[in-house]
Amino acid sequence: MKVSTKGRYGLRAMIDLALYSKNDLVPLVSIADRQNISKSYLEQVFSALRKAGLVKSIKGAQGGYVLSSDSNEITVGMILRALEGDLSVVPMEDTVNTNRIESYIRDKIWNEIDERVFSFIDEITLKDIMEDYLKMDPAPMYYI
Repeated sequence: MKVSTKGRYGLRAMIDLALYSKNDLVPLVSIADRQNISKSYLEQVFSALRKAGLVKSIKGAQGGYVLSSDSNEITVGMILRALEGDLSVVPMEDTVNTNRIESYIRDKIWNEIDERVFSFIDEITLKDIMEDYLKMDPAPMYYI
């Protein structure tokens, strides 16, 4: 599994949103400025996150984004799947017509790697990340 720029930036943006929203709408431009990510690129990322039901948006001058659920209900796995799609090391369609050795490798190696990675990313919530981050940097800067 290789995480694309979209997945990496999306995870950063979601952590930023979780840290700075506190139930208030956060303008995309604020996230873009803090994370040094293009606003137009973040619009694409947040479109996918909104379609996946991970964020809510309000349009207009006072608009912005907020998490759709509590930070302890949103996992890294949910975010990455919304942005990356299938996270398997070897997509299943690559192993459909296989010989016995490839079938064995799929069952004993690729699937095991997937299970361990999925288990790991599905256990880590935004709340876990925020709490750990705040131990390192206890006072995030609020931008107005």
